[in-house]
Amino acid sequence: MEDLKITIVDSYDRSLLEPIGRLLRQLTGSEKSFDEEQLRIIIRDMSCRLFVARSQGEVVGMFSLCTYSSPSMRKVWLEDVVVDSAARGRGIGRAMVAYAINFARQIAPCCLMLTSSPHRTEANALYRSMGFETKQTNVYKMDF
Repeated sequence: MEDLKITIVDSYDRSLLEPIGRLLRQLTGSEKSFDEEQLRIIIRDMSCRLFVARSQGEVVGMFSLCTYSSPSMRKVWLEDVVVDSAARGRGIGRAMVAYAINFARQIAPCCLMLTSSPHRTEANALYRSMGFETKQTNVYKMDF
């Protein structure tokens, strides 16, 4: 594996705005911008931790882990997993997911969950190969 370094974004760093915005556009296909206020909100939210992966000092991927407790169990959601299109195929996604799994193990007992669009075939294959199982459920959403 290359010189990959995964870190928690725990303080504001203006230089992260562009790479996070670029990664979000690749993940969502949306041209939404990512700004200082959004990054500061994420940093202050202790229930959600944002991680970036750097190779040779450049941001090449990101993911977030969001934790909450409900009456049924403590849950950790792996969200917004994305590797820059120019850096794919080098094991970065696998390294990020392994890091997330190890981080969640420190929170145990919990259930680590994620969702992934069916068209993201490579991502879905990665998750299955790392031990995630498909949960038979419907996901609903309501945007405000």
